[in-house]
Amino acid sequence: MEKVVKSQKEILQKLGIEKLNPMQEEAKLAISSYTDVVILSPTGSGKTLSFLLPIISELDPKCTNVQVLIITPSRELAIQIEQVTKELGSGYKTNVVYGGRSFSKDKTDLKHTPAILIGTPGRIADHLRRETFSAKDIKTIILDEFDKSLEIGFESEMREIIDSLPKIKKRILTSATQEVAIPRFVGLTNPLTINYLDEGVAKLEIQTILSSTKDKLEALITLLHHLGNKPGIIFCNYKDTIQRVSDYLNDHDIAHGCFYGGLEQKDRERALIKFRNGTHQLLIATDLAARGIDVPEIKFIIHYHLPLKAQEFTHRNGRTARMNSEGTAYVLQWEKEDAPDFIEALNTDSYIANELTQYNQRTTDKWKTIFISGGRKDKISKGDIAGLFCKQGKLTRDELGMIEIKPDCAFVAVKASKTKQLISLTNNSRLKKKKVRISVI
Repeated sequence: MEKVVKSQKEILQKLGIEKLNPMQEEAKLAISSYTDVVILSPTGSGKTLSFLLPIISELDPKCTNVQVLIITPSRELAIQIEQVTKELGSGYKTNVVYGGRSFSKDKTDLKHTPAILIGTPGRIADHLRRETFSAKDIKTIILDEFDKSLEIGFESEMREIIDSLPKIKKRILTSATQEVAIPRFVGLTNPLTINYLDEGVAKLEIQTILSSTKDKLEALITLLHHLGNKPGIIFCNYKDTIQRVSDYLNDHDIAHGCFYGGLEQKDRERALIKFRNGTHQLLIATDLAARGIDVPEIKFIIHYHLPLKAQEFTHRNGRTARMNSEGTAYVLQWEKEDAPDFIEALNTDSYIANELTQYNQRTTDKWKTIFISGGRKDKISKGDIAGLFCKQGKLTRDELGMIEIKPDCAFVAVKASKTKQLISLTNNSRLKKKKVRISVI
């Protein structure tokens, strides 16, 4: 059966995008014209679309092997790129593989070979060793957030992967960081560098909030009440601290999610889903959340711990004040604590925590997340879910929030006051041909 391949115009119309931003336009032209391209651009500027569009246009619809390999430092980024690729509806098959997921599940997915394969370095290297798929037609490799992969110790796997791909003709590297050394094994030859790192940071405001105590929990609560019900991320350096901060927020009835490397993959994914759909407006996270994850535009970030490096400070701040929006980064500092040089040099405005005006008490979040035990593989669409919840579940449109569909399940934001009624009316109903379980997570 011949592939139905869509044009870029059709793809952008499907996404509801009128035109690409300047970085995306320049990257598209560069990737189409040069063999080696490095894209430096802030988090949230649309780098994924900037490389996917030109790469898709160069795919061979007659080829039955993997043609493009996309390497990412984290599972979340790999999954995010897969979702974007599928939303494009290009007509080409895409799969994602990563550590922590069943290898047999990978093999099942790869039986029908994708044109685009996305994955983390360790899992991709493992597949190449076992020859799960043929690498003979891979002509393009994309190292997304390549510096992060190097930073967290994937250099040997990345070297092994590149050495296993003899027919690479195009190399694309992306990063949100300036002045990162690119290892020789990547094989770049006179790359064209597109640098938009100075874009999107002008609207970022940085403020220092001084705490009278070394344990800054009270100052954090005061700041959160000062900010009111706005979406934001609280960054901690260590996962043990996240648990302590989480317990303290629970004691003060402030709803939130947690995100760090030690969590099970399922829990990490669900924390992001709840943050995206508004069930939680706060996320407490380590630097794992500083880049490469799919979260909505946020109004602020809080450095509960001062970051250890200037690079971490930059990436954390990059979660807010993204390309077309404003945001504030709050540095929570004990008044006897010395700030790192890179923060001290900013000469930020300082405020004493207990003198902040409490504009709005943070209230319990208004949404809850509903789990549905059926997804894309069951041919279930967003329209099917909305129909069931509004007709049979008796929800109005404004009581139904964001719907996310995964291969084997779906997640829906629903007004908290309506969840019991909804479940009693819809649990064990049929969606398409599948009887589905419906519950709150």
